[in-house]
Amino acid sequence: MSLVSPQPSSADPFQLERLAEELVSRETFNNEDAVHDLPEYVPLSHDNPYLTAETFDVEEFLLSRSHTSLQDLKAELRDYLSSLKEELVQLINDDYESFISLSTDLKGEDVRLASLQAPLAGLKQEIQISKADLRAIQTTLEEKLRKRAALREEKALLHLLLKISESVLRLETLLLISSSDSSEMDGIQPVNPNQEHPEEREGNRAKHLSRVAAEYTQLLYHANKARTERCLFVDEIQWRIDRIQSTISSDLDHLFGTTLVLLTEKKGESEKSKAITDLTECLKTYDMLGLWRDAEDVMRREVVRPFIKKTIFSGTLSAPHSPLLPHTPAPQAKTPAFISSTRTPYTPFTSRVFHPPHSQGKGTSPYAYILDESKDPLAALYSQILRFVERELSGIMDIAEKVSLKSLSSRKPDKGGSFTPRSGILVKTLNESESEGTRGFELLGNVVWEEFGRAIMDELGNFVFASGRPNEFKQHHEITQAFIRSLEFLAPSVYSIENMRRHPIYVAFENRWQLSVYFQIRWKEIVGKVEESLAEGEVDLSENYPTNSFQTTQASDIWIAITACWSAEVFIPELSHRFWKLTLQLLSRYKRWLEETVITSHSTRPSTIVNEKISASRSSTPVPTPDSTSNENAAADDATLRTCAAVITDIQTIQRSTMTLWNEEISMMLPGAHAEDDDGVSAELALRRAVDSLAGLVTPLSKIIVSVLSRRACDALLPVRSIPSQLRAMSNKRPPSEASPFVATIMRPVKAFFGVTGTGESVGVSLKNEFLVQYSSEVFEEVCQKYVSYITAIKKAEDSLKRFKIGKKKTFSLFGSKDDENHESRDEERIRLQLMLDVEAFEKDGQSLGINLEDSPSFKSLSELVEVSELPEA
Repeated sequence: MSLVSPQPSSADPFQLERLAEELVSRETFNNEDAVHDLPEYVPLSHDNPYLTAETFDVEEFLLSRSHTSLQDLKAELRDYLSSLKEELVQLINDDYESFISLSTDLKGEDVRLASLQAPLAGLKQEIQISKADLRAIQTTLEEKLRKRAALREEKALLHLLLKISESVLRLETLLLISSSDSSEMDGIQPVNPNQEHPEEREGNRAKHLSRVAAEYTQLLYHANKARTERCLFVDEIQWRIDRIQSTISSDLDHLFGTTLVLLTEKKGESEKSKAITDLTECLKTYDMLGLWRDAEDVMRREVVRPFIKKTIFSGTLSAPHSPLLPHTPAPQAKTPAFISSTRTPYTPFTSRVFHPPHSQGKGTSPYAYILDESKDPLAALYSQILRFVERELSGIMDIAEKVSLKSLSSRKPDKGGSFTPRSGILVKTLNESESEGTRGFELLGNVVWEEFGRAIMDELGNFVFASGRPNEFKQHHEITQAFIRSLEFLAPSVYSIENMRRHPIYVAFENRWQLSVYFQIRWKEIVGKVEESLAEGEVDLSENYPTNSFQTTQASDIWIAITACWSAEVFIPELSHRFWKLTLQLLSRYKRWLEETVITSHSTRPSTIVNEKISASRSSTPVPTPDSTSNENAAADDATLRTCAAVITDIQTIQRSTMTLWNEEISMMLPGAHAEDDDGVSAELALRRAVDSLAGLVTPLSKIIVSVLSRRACDALLPVRSIPSQLRAMSNKRPPSEASPFVATIMRPVKAFFGVTGTGESVGVSLKNEFLVQYSSEVFEEVCQKYVSYITAIKKAEDSLKRFKIGKKKTFSLFGSKDDENHESRDEERIRLQLMLDVEAFEKDGQSLGINLEDSPSFKSLSELVEVSELPEA
C-alpha cells in the first residue's frame, strides 16, 4: 500500500474502489488462518494405502471415504473392479505369446540331458577311490604324529624326572644329607645345623640357605608338575623331599635365631651390619618358602618371650624396674600438625584416627608424654616395653615389611584377591586375607601385640581392668590407649596396624575393658549430685556469683555435670555416645525442673496469697494488718524478680557455654558429629534443639517479671485518681506548671530492676542489654491501659458531678451565681492541664528507657484522651 494517498479522480471522487480493495485485503489478512480447504475427491487406484496394506481394514477404509455416500462408494468399487479385470486381461495378452513359445523351445532337450548324464557315474567312482586313498594316507600320518607326540611327552617327563633327581641330589649335597635308603626306614634324622658345607666355608651361610631355598622352590615346582602326570617316582622320593624341607626349616630357624641373638647383644658396628644383612637374607628366604609363621615363632621364642618373662609378671607393678639403656638419640621427625590440632584439653588422645607418617621416618610418639609424665607404675612398664620394641624389634619389623612389599610387588595377583596400592605401599585386599589367611610377615600383630597383650591380660588383668575404682580405671585406660597408640606409631605400615586391630588378642584385650560398668559408676556420680541439688524444690541463689558465672546453685551443678562428661578425668572416647546422651538428658532434666519449680510456683503465687487471706479471715487466727501484708507481698515480689532474673541469666549462660563447648570440644570428640541419622537430624542439630527448648523458658519467666513490674508501676499510678480533688481543694487556683510527683515513680520499678537509677538492688542488671527495651515496653503498655481506665473513671466522676450541680441549680438557685460557674470551668481546665503535663512527663520517662512510643496503641489512646479540649463522654 502506498504511503502517499492518491489524488481523487473525477470519476471516483470518494475513492470507493480503493476502499473496497483495502477492505478485501484486510479481511483476507485477518481470516488467513480461518480458511479451510474443501474435501478433495481422490479416486480409487493402486496407490491407495488402504488397498495396498497387508491387512485390509474395512473401518479405516470407510472412514477415509466418509465424505462419499454408500451408493457412490459402491459405484466406485465396481468401477475399480472393472479396471482391475481389464488390466489382468491385458497382462495375459501381453505375455501369452512368450508362454506359448516356451513349450516349443524345450523340444529335444531331454535327449541332450541324457547324453550329459552318461559319464557322471564313472567320474563319481573315480572320485570315491581317490578319497579313500587320501583318507588312508591321513590316518597313517596322524598315527605317526600321535606316536611322536607321545614320545616327546615321555622324553620331556624323563627330563623332568632327571631334573627332580638332580635337584634332590644337589640339595642333599648342599645340606649335607645322606642319601642312603636306610633313613627311609629309620625315620628322618636331622643333621647338625652347625656343620658347614665345604662350599660355604668361605662364603656366607645366609646366602647359602637362600640358594638352597631357591633350588628347593624349583624342585617343588617340578615335583608338582610331575605329580599331575601321576609319576610314581615322585611318590617314591617324597620322603627325601620332606627331609630336605625339614632340614632347610631347621637350619633356617637356627640361623635366624642366632642372628636375632647377635642383634640384641652389644657388638661392633661391623658385626651388627653383617647380622642385619644375614637377617635380611633369612627373611627373604622365609618369604620365598612361605614360612612367615615359622619366622614369627622364632622371633617370639628368641627375643620377645625372654623379655616378657623378666618384665611382665604378677608382682611387676610393685617391684622396682630396671630401665633399659636408651637408644642413641637420632634426629626425630616433627610431630605432624594435624595431631596437635585435633587434640582437645579434655582428651589426651583420639583413638582410631591417628595414622603414623611412615614416609617421614619414625620419631617420638605424640602420645609418649602421657606415659612419661605419669607416675603410675603401669606407665613405667609401658614405657619400658616401648623402649624395648623400638630398640630391638622396630628395625626387624621394617626389614620384614620391605621384604614382604618387594615380594608382593613382584608376585601376580591370585584368584582370591588383588594387590592394590595404598599409602604408597602394596597391600592385599581383605577378601583374600580372610579366605586364604594373611600372606606376609605380621610381626606387629602376631609377635609383638600377641605376646605383650596376652601377658598383660594374664598377669596384670586384675589390676589393669579393675572398673570398680573409676579414677584408677580411667587412668589405666588412658595410659593403655596411649601405649597402644605409641606402639602403632612404631608400626612399619598402616596395613600392619589394621591387621593388629583385627587380631583376636587385640579384640579380646579391648573386650576386657568393662566400659559399661565404668559408665554406670560415673553416671551415678554425675546424676546423683545433680538430683541432690534439684531435690531442694526451690532455686538456691549462688553465693559465689559473679566468680562462679552462675547465679543459681542448680545451674552451676548442671553445668558442672555437663562439663564432667567431657572432662579429661571422666571422658573415654569409646563411651562418647553415652556421654552425649547424658548431656542431652541433663539439659532436659534442668528444663523440666525449672518448669515444675520456678514457672509453675511463681505463676500461681498471687492466687495462693488470695486463698491464704480468705482462709485466714475465716479462721480464728487474727488477720494480719494491711502494712504487714503489703510488706510480705513486696518481699515475695522481690524474691520472684530475683529468682526469675537469676534463672534467665543462667539459661543464657548455659546456652552460650554449651554451644561453645560443642564447637571447641564435643564436635572433635564425638565420632560422626556432623553425620545425620535416618531422620536427617545431626548431633549439632539435636543439641541446638535441646538448648533452644531450654531457652524457650525465658518467655514465661519474662512474663512473670513483667507482671510483677507492671503491678508495681500500676500501684504507683494510683494518685492520678485523686488529682481532681487535690486541685479543687487547693487555695491557690493558679494553673499547674509541672507534672505531678507520682509520675516520676511510675517506671521506677523498671529502672530499679535494671539498675538504671543506680539506687536499690539491681537484680536484673545482667539482663539490661537484652531485655531493657522489651520489659519497659510491656510495662509501659500495661501502665498506659491502666492510665486510660483511671482517666475514663475521672471523666465519669466529673460528668456525674456536673449533672448533679446542673440539677441542683434548676431546683434551687437561691445562692447560685455566675462566679460559681466560672470557678467550676477553671477547675476543669486546671484538671485537664495537669493531666496533660503528667502524660507529657510520662512520655519523656518512657523515651528515656528506649521505648518506641509510635508502636504503642495504648499510649496513642492516652494522648488523644488528654489532648481534647473537653474530656470526652464515657
